[in-house]
Amino acid sequence: MPAVQFNSRPELTRPDAGIVKVSTWDVGTPERQRLTVEAIRAAWAAREWPHPGLLSYTVLTGEDGKTLLHHSQWTDESVHREFARTGRDERVAEIDAAVPGIERLGLRAFELYRSGVKQDNREPGCVVIVDIELDGPDPARQRDWVDAVFEALESDPAPAPGGISAHFHVSTDGTRVLNYAEWESAQAHVDALAASGDGVGSTTPQWHRVRNHPALRRSTVRRYTPALSLASGL
Repeated sequence: MPAVQFNSRPELTRPDAGIVKVSTWDVGTPERQRLTVEAIRAAWAAREWPHPGLLSYTVLTGEDGKTLLHHSQWTDESVHREFARTGRDERVAEIDAAVPGIERLGLRAFELYRSGVKQDNREPGCVVIVDIELDGPDPARQRDWVDAVFEALESDPAPAPGGISAHFHVSTDGTRVLNYAEWESAQAHVDALAASGDGVGSTTPQWHRVRNHPALRRSTVRRYTPALSLASGL
């Protein structure tokens, strides 16, 4: 197996990523956030890359000072199951020994549906995770909501200048949409929210449809800072 490669960010639109896993850890404090990222780095650097079907593994630190978001890309679900069976436990044990008491808050599976990327070379200083919960499992409504967002973005007369990319994922159980959005900085996102007073986006009919979509149950918006992104050294 190849060595681990340390990158600044994952390649979110790679076509061979059949499944994306997203989870959150609650580690309690900013200092424990830092220590956990260091423990993750050490645990992975000490071992060869576990499987060619794991394409990337990215860790982000939450603005709340206590959470870590984990985003990983896999060629398919079977590769993830194999990693969970043969490669996960020793890494987790090393991390838990370094930072005891981590609370793991669940793991969800997604597929990337649509991406919008500005053609420039800006590095993101902030990642905004928008988690959309629908009122029931329905793949068609997942995609309809995302398509409505793209219609709103494309027709917006004053798009937020600080946005770099938006990557919309649909959960495999049909109940959620997750937008992994890269921004220049947390302040750029704060400014975009303040501009209209009702979320990112202008006060247009298209954005009104997004915010009042009949399938929308609730949404959460959380900001993160990129901390660590790993890939195969091949």
